Amino acid sequence: MPAAIAMPGPMMTDPAATLRLLAWLSPAFPTGGYAYSHGLEWVVEAREITDAASLHPWITAILTRGAGRNDAILLRHAHAAQGDLPRLAELCELALAATGARERRAETVGQGAGFIAAARAWNAALLPALAAQVGDVPYPVAVGALSGVAGLDVEMIVLGVLQAFAANLISAAVRLVPLGQSTGLAVLAALEPTLIETAAATRGLDLDDLGGFTPRMDLAAMRHETQYTRLFRS
Repeated sequence: MPAAIAMPGPMMTDPAATLRLLAWLSPAFPTGGYAYSHGLEWVVEAREITDAASLHPWITAILTRGAGRNDAILLRHAHAAQGDLPRLAELCELALAATGARERRAETVGQGAGFIAAARAWNAALLPALAAQVGDVPYPVAVGALSGVAGLDVEMIVLGVLQAFAANLISAAVRLVPLGQSTGLAVLAALEPTLIETAAATRGLDLDDLGGFTPRMDLAAMRHETQYTRLFRS
């Protein structure tokens, strides 16, 4: 396996890079993330999440021991690849192997395809070339690859992706539980230390560090596949 990624340089100050970060991670950027609940829909139906107090630890586990952590590692390595297509193809294969259920795979592939399509507005030739080579491009690899060649600071993009992931899960919970908007924002604010710690914990990790332990989340994703009434695709 490759050596660990070196420590990053200073935070980005390029205004264009900042605007790209804001655009690419905006809820309005059409990746289709709103359509996925990451198994949360089944958990709500099972009455395991009923309020903010039960939602917070669930998202914390996903961030620190599940898909959030793995996505951050993969994104860092895709960023470091600097447009190397064979290297990015390997990362795509690893990212798909790390998905724990059919809907989890569909979730990352669907959002990756949405990101690639939308990013064409920035003349992003790298991502269509990668998709032509490998077919399915998982979301963290797509974002990491493009942000790397575009000059975005890796620390900012990792934090941004983790925050967007948490915000999307909270948005799903606001609709499913239901929770009020103010309650959802309170959960997001409470997750800030976890988001910062998760980003820091993945700094310098290599691909041997991929993995996690979230069996309940994986079971929720699998059970969602046969859930009778569904609003979300995962």
